[in-house]
Amino acid sequence: MRSVKGQILHQGREFLKYVVPAVLKPAHTLWNEVIGFLFLCLAVIFGFNGVRAYLNHEGAKLLLAAPITLIMAWFGVTSFLKARKISRS
Repeated sequence: MRSVKGQILHQGREFLKYVVPAVLKPAHTLWNEVIGFLFLCLAVIFGFNGVRAYLNHEGAKLLLAAPITLIMAWFGVTSFLKARKISRS
């Protein structure tokens, strides 16, 4: 027969074994969604700057804004895909 202290420790471990993954999985998904949203917002900002540079015939700014826009959009989309993968597992 276990002591009361041993039973409490065992029940505490069992509780944590089921609760922690149930809390961490949605938190990890939410984190990836927030990061994805942030990167997509940055992509939109840099995209507008790129369009403005194109309309003002500023080639140097356009050469800088275009790759940054694509990179930020890529990070945003892949972050949402990671969040979806985590939530389905």
